[in-house]
Amino acid sequence: MAGKVLIVDDEPNIRQLVKFNLEREGFATAEAEDGVTCLEMVAGEKPDLIVLDIMLPGKDGLEVCRILKSRPATAGIAIIMLTAKTEEIDTVLGLEMGADDYVTKPFSPRELIARVKAVLRRSQKDPLQSDVLVFGNLRMNLVRYEVFLGKDKLELTPKEYELLKLFLTNPGKVFSRDALLDKVWGYEYAGDTRTVDVHIRHLRLKLAADPAAAEAIETVRSVGYRLRNDG
Repeated sequence: MAGKVLIVDDEPNIRQLVKFNLEREGFATAEAEDGVTCLEMVAGEKPDLIVLDIMLPGKDGLEVCRILKSRPATAGIAIIMLTAKTEEIDTVLGLEMGADDYVTKPFSPRELIARVKAVLRRSQKDPLQSDVLVFGNLRMNLVRYEVFLGKDKLELTPKEYELLKLFLTNPGKVFSRDALLDKVWGYEYAGDTRTVDVHIRHLRLKLAADPAAAEAIETVRSVGYRLRNDG
């Protein structure tokens, strides 16, 4: 499962520690010491995952994450945030901007490697899965990272996209709020289940032009949500 990891941190000793442990597990690595360099390197390096420190000179990790997740060409790259801060808000902001997981400094190299492998497992596409998912007038192109409702392109946040993708690939399956947090936000998400309800509400609003699509995401009382299995 090994792939390529871009390590972004302004501390050389941290980069070397992460590099050594990743390469020992068979990963290829590249390094950047600041956010601007990271953004410049991504196109050429084509990493599968970025280990991204929040506290960077110039553009900080949160801004770099926001930029990468807003661009179709890089939105699918997995991101694990590194943070020395203990404030919950930094972790929440990173996850809301599309980061897949986070690790707090000081960290165990073994823990980081485990997180890298887990995130890559979640982000890898099933080889039997079609590149285009269709439900009624809704069409999701997994290669281009685009969603259309009829002829109109929808502007979804990374979490809205991942929620919709999860529903489209599992029609009829009921997901609890905890399960959605685990699969979309990551198992160490620091918030509560109310964020799921907020994102589902926003997603339904963006699908409102086609009531059949918006109403297809059903609330299962006292449990969670599912996509009606008749698209």
